Amino acid sequence: MIGQEVRFEALGRVLVALQMGLLGLLAWWGAQAPFVPLATWGLGGGALLLGVWALGTNRPGNFNIRPTPHPEGRLIRHGPYRWIRHPMYVAVLLAGAACAAAATGVRGWVVLAFLAGVLVVKARLEERWLAARHPDYAAYRSGTAGFIPGWF
Repeated sequence: MIGQEVRFEALGRVLVALQMGLLGLLAWWGAQAPFVPLATWGLGGGALLLGVWALGTNRPGNFNIRPTPHPEGRLIRHGPYRWIRHPMYVAVLLAGAACAAAATGVRGWVVLAFLAGVLVVKARLEERWLAARHPDYAAYRSGTAGFIPGWF
């Protein structure tokens, strides 16, 4: 079992590196756009607000960029976590979508799709650890959406 945990931890680090690299690429392309529509700025602003709300709700020491929960971490069920289990991932996707919308061509949307795949895999890995650490996680999971309430 320890070997499997080491592999999952390594996978978590790879997923974080991919997440940061893909988001950085989207940000780079978006920053080069000669014109950014107001709706795109609104999408980016929404991403920022959701991310700040999630971080403020989660509090320092409980938040981890890797999918491994903190040993003394607690399960958060208020704020945006009342409706979605992964609001930070949603904020990252919204920011990525804003960057993809600002970038020209289809390449931004392709990279955003890869970013979404990375975050789904990362969320599944994180949920495995959360379920093992928090006995009431299964009940919480059954009552909230992973990313989009009423859909996913």
